[in-house]
Amino acid sequence: MKEPPPDTGKAARKPGKRAVTVTDIAQAVGVSRATVSLVLRGSPLVNVDTRARVEAELRRQRYVYNRTAANLRRRTSSSIALVINDLSNPFFAEFASGVDEALGAEGYVTLLGSTAESPQRQQAVLSTLMEHTPTGFILSPAEGSDAQQLRQVLGAHANVLLFNRELAGAEWDFLTLDNRQGAYMATRHLIERGHRDIAFFGGHAASSSCHQRRAGYQQALAEAGLQVRPQWLIESAPNRLEAAARTGALFAGGERPSAAVCYNDTVALGLMLGLTSRGIRPGEDFAITGFDDISEAALAVPPLTTLTGRPRADRKS
Repeated sequence: MKEPPPDTGKAARKPGKRAVTVTDIAQAVGVSRATVSLVLRGSPLVNVDTRARVEAELRRQRYVYNRTAANLRRRTSSSIALVINDLSNPFFAEFASGVDEALGAEGYVTLLGSTAESPQRQQAVLSTLMEHTPTGFILSPAEGSDAQQLRQVLGAHANVLLFNRELAGAEWDFLTLDNRQGAYMATRHLIERGHRDIAFFGGHAASSSCHQRRAGYQQALAEAGLQVRPQWLIESAPNRLEAAARTGALFAGGERPSAAVCYNDTVALGLMLGLTSRGIRPGEDFAITGFDDISEAALAVPPLTTLTGRPRADRKS
């Protein structure tokens, strides 16, 4: 007959009881609270036998590590918040993947938020993420963001890195692509291939990145002795559907462009769809350049000529 296990005085807690604490584990094993804390943090200062006993007791009592409380005590965190303005854009999806990979290699966990270009949602997302006390924020601001409102949520001493868009009045560090030079190069590429009637397609003029890319486009035209035609500065949301819907605006006047520098690859792919639906062959009847070099650009038919932004690599900058 099998004998019952000896009574150790360490009965597992029943559902509905209070949460297991570090003190409970320490008392059960016969060590100090500091030793249990060192085991939870993976410290090498605890000897192997003691670590094994503590870890066994943590599993037996189903201890759940309250990371937020630990962060408040130590004033540190193992997480970094990444807030993206448009996660449906493949560029940002690839950028987020790269950031997560880089942070993971350094022992951090990525807290991901998406604002869908809404300043109101951005405030709500940031407020919620602040409850997790991340070490810092990587933020691509939504269009229309206000630096003062962001400071009210994040506090004056938050570690913030702005990405992609400049924000007037913000004093945080800023990481961006060389938007002006990239668009300049794209426009020069088209000019060198004989195009003289070149449009700039997509993006919103109020956005800092769009403003900078337009400036590069205009600089290249000016150097070649070509005029900027306001009717060929076509705005659209930086997504495929609206870009396709706005294609007709390129041909609304009497004169028609033969090429377009697009705000980004997603816009360029949308324009290709819009041209095809009108019987215009992208790459043959109408030349297009993109910006960002998303993975899908190489799979387009024909393959999209684009500027390499290397979104996964940018996370190491």
